Parts: sequence; structure tokens; C-alpha cells
Amino acid sequence: MGRGRQRGRSQRKHFKESRENVWKRPKSDDTVDASGNAVPEKPTWEPILTDNPNFEEYYKEQGVVKAEEWDLFMEILRKPLPAAFRVNSNSQFCDDIISILENDFVKSLQAQAIEDGELEAIKPLPWYPKNLAWHSNFSRKQIRKNQTLERFHEFLKLENEVGNMTRQEAVSMVPPLFLDVHPDHFVLDMCAAPGSKTFQLLEIIHGASEPGTLPNGMVVANDVDFQRSNLLIHQTKRMCTANLIVTNHEGQQFPGCRLNKSRASEKGLSEDMPINQLSFDRVLCDVPCSGDGTLRKAPDIWRKWNSGMGNGLHSLQVILAMRGLSLLKVGGKMIYSTCSMNPIEDEAVVAEILRRCGDSVELVDVSDKLPELIRRPGLKTWKVRDKGGWFTSYKDVPQNRRGGVLVSMFPSGQNIKDSTETTQENENGGVNGCEDGSKETVVDAIPDEPVVEVSDLPLERCMRIVPHDQNTGGFFIAVLHKVSPLPEFQEKPNPRKHPSTKTADSTEKSPAEEAVVTVDVEPAESAVEKVTEANSNNEKDESLEPEKKNTEGESITEEKEANSSNVGGKRKVPMQGKWKGFDPIVFLKDETLINSIKEFYGIKDESFPLYGHLVARNTDTSSVKRIYYVSKSVKEVLQLNFAVGQQLKIASVGLKMFERQSAKEGSSKPCSFRISSEGLPVILPYITKQILYTPMADFKHLLEYKSIKFPDFVNPQLGQKAIDLVLGCCVVILSDGEEPAKVDASTIAISCWRGKNSLGVMVTAADCQELLERLAERTTKTEVGSVNGSNGDQGGPQAMETA
Repeated sequence: MGRGRQRGRSQRKHFKESRENVWKRPKSDDTVDASGNAVPEKPTWEPILTDNPNFEEYYKEQGVVKAEEWDLFMEILRKPLPAAFRVNSNSQFCDDIISILENDFVKSLQAQAIEDGELEAIKPLPWYPKNLAWHSNFSRKQIRKNQTLERFHEFLKLENEVGNMTRQEAVSMVPPLFLDVHPDHFVLDMCAAPGSKTFQLLEIIHGASEPGTLPNGMVVANDVDFQRSNLLIHQTKRMCTANLIVTNHEGQQFPGCRLNKSRASEKGLSEDMPINQLSFDRVLCDVPCSGDGTLRKAPDIWRKWNSGMGNGLHSLQVILAMRGLSLLKVGGKMIYSTCSMNPIEDEAVVAEILRRCGDSVELVDVSDKLPELIRRPGLKTWKVRDKGGWFTSYKDVPQNRRGGVLVSMFPSGQNIKDSTETTQENENGGVNGCEDGSKETVVDAIPDEPVVEVSDLPLERCMRIVPHDQNTGGFFIAVLHKVSPLPEFQEKPNPRKHPSTKTADSTEKSPAEEAVVTVDVEPAESAVEKVTEANSNNEKDESLEPEKKNTEGESITEEKEANSSNVGGKRKVPMQGKWKGFDPIVFLKDETLINSIKEFYGIKDESFPLYGHLVARNTDTSSVKRIYYVSKSVKEVLQLNFAVGQQLKIASVGLKMFERQSAKEGSSKPCSFRISSEGLPVILPYITKQILYTPMADFKHLLEYKSIKFPDFVNPQLGQKAIDLVLGCCVVILSDGEEPAKVDASTIAISCWRGKNSLGVMVTAADCQELLERLAERTTKTEVGSVNGSNGDQGGPQAMETA
């Protein structure tokens, strides 16, 4: 299993690197011949070879597509993947962006599409609700390089940067739609990086909430790779949510944080805590895989692909899925998905899950959902390939290959042996066993007769998306429903993978809820260190450890060196409970500081409680730079985590709400913390002080010039109102009148700093640019509407006068 984890991470690293130069080879250097004459330079662009005989033989044999479709299947696989993107349904400008796509780019890009032999340039994905997801008939390379598409490219980049849009592969958008997430659900995304699906889940969680209110649900986004966790944090940061925790664990050992009565009494905690274990209503288990469904996006996989890639990940995928089910509440749903077309990673894993769980888990038929999404039913029969040979049954696998070819890879999941083998084995007192220590089912077969196994499980309820059906990548999805607690079985402890020490609460865990993982508390070393230890006999993966950083973005290696020499006065390596290199999480209890924030901005605690909802990443509150706001659900999980000894390794939590202002002029003011641009939409309805209502002209000037001196306001009265504000952070709200009756989803506001002589914006340049473009469009629409209305009123008299 350790070898599979390492292989999965190295493959992900390779795929990421290959995407930087998709569909071309590096430029060759100039050369000279023996006489010193220049040899003509080779072409600077060469298409990557999109042939792999092993790949074609494998999938022909597996029957993933019918023989008459094979040529079309391969033809589409060899073409670059069209770009796809999704509009954030919770964005303030969601309707504006969809309108731009429908009324501007659909028409303006049409000529280029026709030139490229396509009927349409861009179009909404027919199966995605409310026209929120779009498909482009241009590849990502075309969008980046083609001058005709430059305006479209800049539009996509800007909207993606500010969080109004996410560039995401079309098939990657599918799993969250089948998960049936509600706003009050606790959701776990087990292998979340890079975060596009997590972003989708957060959109759904927030979808039914009113502006300024937070949903009761939350998302825990986990990934084992520290670097990819940082990418995940950056991606989800654009969502501006207080209902998210990002963790950094091996998915198969994700802690359940169970708090038993003895532990609670020892710590003086009430037994009626809101939650006493971490379990989820929904789990998304999008596992590491060989990734051959992404060939169109990462064509270098053609060269690398072999059948052993899927075989090597099968065990890890099963264990990840089982851990997800053990963390799932009874009545909850889990999605198992891969971006692989390989049945060893797809149907074989689902079949093994169903066999292990018995009647406690069912495979859900979702054929009536999203009818416009074309998908194929799961396979009922397949073969296993190893070392150039094909096996239709486990009985055919030589003994020396059974370490790499497992019985769970076959459709029946049984060791079908002929009667002579069985008799001989019984005489010798042999014991049939599986790799994980469980007993192996042995079924007699007729000697020397080939066995073609067909699964008796309802695997046709799985979904396989193939590229040539709707011009996408390949994908596999299964929806699982937990109808009762899992069967009581327990894996034999492995000292290399499971620590021997257990806390008091771990002894009370039922094997049913722990499934294949028997230990709930992880050792103090990081995930990277654990993987290295577990793979000590394999080639070491150097891609993670050298670049490891703490949650403040500083190099841990540099910090260790600084601490050893005590040079420069740098702080020690941060420590989150027993997790080295992770900043601690501390509930902010400084009443003086909290009261100063409440008083300065006029926030009433009964309407927007701050006590118990503010956390910092520094134990010394006097040097806190950022204050994060957490929702009620996240607060409860943090309280549970503290109660069980900080079993969760948390990389990011909550929404950045306040930041310490470092300007000298703000250091002696009543409140030295400004409202962050991320936190403003949440806290805006509850602010009653430090507000400046600004008409369109002055609001645009602020965005354009970033700072305006008080005498330079278009409206002189507005300059005086700005002077009347207290020195420090303020909120500027776009308003045609004096004061809007109510702050709602359409309210446009930005954080600013009221200095001694001027007012300056405190938002990014990208946010300023995006707001200016949206306001310009609205102004244009208003002017066009007024002109049309004016012409309509005067049409009669003008016509008569002309006549």
C-alpha cells in the first residue's frame, strides 16, 4: 500500500509538469556538422506521439467501448481537450457574467469557431443546472495563443482570479452534482487538491443562505500532499467562506476524533458537547488514480501508460473508499470517483467495497438524474493484465505474482480453484488468506476449463463517461448509500502502517466504524515523514519534503536552521498540538481587543456574535496579524478537536475577517484592525459605523485612482463626510441615494482606509479592475435603456414632423 501511495504522488507530480508543455516538445538547439556548417534548425513545435500499443490492446480487450466505436474513441482521445469553466453561483455578478457569455462571446467568437471547423464557439453544458457551466470548442493552448481569442482569455483569467469563475474540466464538475448536498450537511472531500470540486461543494452549501448569514453545514477538504494543500487553500480562498477546514492527512488514516466519556471527564468537558465524534453526511472520495481519462489534457501519459499503474493503486483506492464509508453517517451518501477508464481502479474497487460492507452499503441507481449527461453503465466483467499476461480468474495467477495481482481485482472477488487443487490444499492443511488478513472465499471449478467471471453485483449502476460521447475527458463515478453500520471486522495491525500507541478513546471504537483503519490518533510526524518511513525500501519521493512550508508560507527548513543558530530572532518552528510545521489554532479571548473591534465598527454581538467565533494562528494575541471568523459548525469541530488532543492537522480554517493595519497613522487609533476584502461580504450587514455611501462617479474614481484626497471628491459633501469618519478602516458602499434601506446581495462595497488627508482603497488591483468592468457594463445598459425609452416616447412626433 505504501508503494501505491508513493507511485500515486509521483504520477501526480509528473502529470502536473507535463501540462506545462502539453502537445509540444521543447525547442531544439542549433547544431553544426563536422565541417562547421550550420544544420537547419528542427521545427520548434512537434506534436507529442499519441500512440501506445499497450494502451490500445488493453482497452480493446476490456471492452470499455464497442468495436464499432473504437476508431472514434481513439480519434477523440488524440485531440486536445476543449477548455471548460464554471460560473460561481454565489458570485455577486453571476447573472452579469452569464449575460456577457450569452450576449457577447457566443457571437463575437463565432467567426473563429467556423474557421476552426466548429459550429459553436462556446456553449453551456446542457446537463449542468442554470447555464452555470460552459464548454469551449477551443483548447486551452488556443485560448492562450490565438490573438483573436485574447479578449476572451483575459476575461477568463480575471474572473477566475477574483473568484467569479472556475476553470475546470467538464467531467470534474459531475461528482458534486450526484452527491445531493444540503446546506446543513457536514461534507468531507478526502483527496481534495487542487480544489475545484471543493469549491463546488461550498457553492452548494452556501446556495440557500441569505446575504450575511452562514449555513449550518461545512466542508472539510483534505489532501495528503502539503504542496497541493497550499494550492487547495488558494483555490478555496476565492470562495470567501467561514465554513471550511483544510486538513493535511493521509486519507486512509483520517481521524474520527471520537470523544468518550472518560476523556471528557478527565478534561472537565461537558458530556453534551454539540458533537462527540467527527462524522459526515456526505463524502467525496475522488481517489488518486492512473489518470488515463486525462490523456487529452496531459498527453505525455501516452508515453508513460502501462497496465501496472492501475494495478499498483487498486489496494490504496479500496482502503481510501472504506475509510470514507467508516466516516460516513448512517443514511449518508459517498461518491467514489476516478479520472481513469481502467476497470481495476473503477468497478473492481466498487465491487470490493460492496463485498466488504455487505448489506450495510448499497450502490445507488442515479440513471434518472442529469438525463442530458451521456454516460455508460458500469462493466460486469473484465480481465486483469500483469507482466504481459491476461488473467480471467484468480486461480490462473501464478503464486509468485499474487503479491501484485489480488483476488479483489477480479469480478467475483473469489479464489476460484479447481477441485484437485482444493483437495490437495486441504490435505496439506493450507489456509487461504488475503493480503489484508481477511479470509479468502474459495469456489471449486471444473479442472482445465477457462473461467470467465461475471460479477453478480449491480455494477451497471456505476457511471463511466467516455470522451467521444460529449467531447470530454474520461471519468468514472459510483454513488454509495450507507444504510446501516458497517460489519464488525477488523484489519490485522501492521506496525509499519499503524502506530501501536492508542489513546483512551481509541479503545472504545467499534470495528464497524473504523472499517479498515484501526487507529484514530496519528503519530507526531508529518504525512511526508510517515510516507517516507512506510516506503523505506522504495525509492524516496523527494518532491514534497524540500519544499515543505508552514501555513504562513515560510520555509520550515529555513526556520529550523535559524532556530539552531538563534540568528535573526526568527520565531520557532510553529507547532499545532503534536503537528510540527503547522501554526497553532487559538480561539481569541482577548475581550479588550474584541470590544475595540465591535465598538469601532458598531457591531452588535447578538446580531453577529464575535466571541467564540474568532480564531488566530498565534498563541501570543499581542502579535496577532490576522483574525479568522469561523461558522458555528466549524467552531464545534474545533472544540471537538481540542478535546481529543488535536488529532486534526489543520492547514487552514475559517474566513480571514480582520487584518492588523501596519500604517503608522493607524497604530494609535481605537482599532488597529481593518476588515479584509474576503470577510467584508459576510460582516457588511452588521456594520453600523465607519460607513460612507458613495455615488457612482466617486466610487469609480476610487477604483481608478486607488486614492482620492478629500477636496478632490466630485461631490464636495462626500469629502466632508469622509473627513468626519474616524481615522482607520471604513467601508465605502455604492449608493445612488443617501443610505439604502437594506444591504442585500446586490450591494457593492469595498474596504478603504481613511487617512489624514485622503481615502484609499484596500482591495487588490484585480478586484478594482473587475468591479470597474462590471460597473461600466451596467452603466452602458442603463444608458441604452434610457435612450431607447426616450426614442420610444418621441417616435410619433418626430415622424409627423419629418412628414
